[in-house]
Amino acid sequence: MLHLIPQAQPEEPLDYDEAVSRLASVRHALRLVDGGFSEGPAHDLDDRLARAWDEAGEARQRWFERRSGRLVGQTAAGIEALLGVRHEGREPHAQASRTLVDEIRRELRDVAGIVLA
Repeated sequence: MLHLIPQAQPEEPLDYDEAVSRLASVRHALRLVDGGFSEGPAHDLDDRLARAWDEAGEARQRWFERRSGRLVGQTAAGIEALLGVRHEGREPHAQASRTLVDEIRRELRDVAGIVLA
């Protein structure tokens, strides 16, 4: 299930499953916007995150939590804007869609890099 509404900040850092779920929801949204052809960053991202998650430490996990929460919210807002245009009976501008896809890809890479650095 796709969850694009930012969640309240938990007291404990995200566990690995929640972290991967956030990025998976953004990658799924990216595929929707990009016509089903995009996988987001490398398809082995979940495996690489799994290997690095515990060693990243609590500070990086919390940083990841904040950035990924913001990314989910920004992705939801961008997709909502595109859907709003479609709801009005118009086709979203191709360059606007491409810009959104490029920004989501860049942010996914940056957010994953917090743990993978």
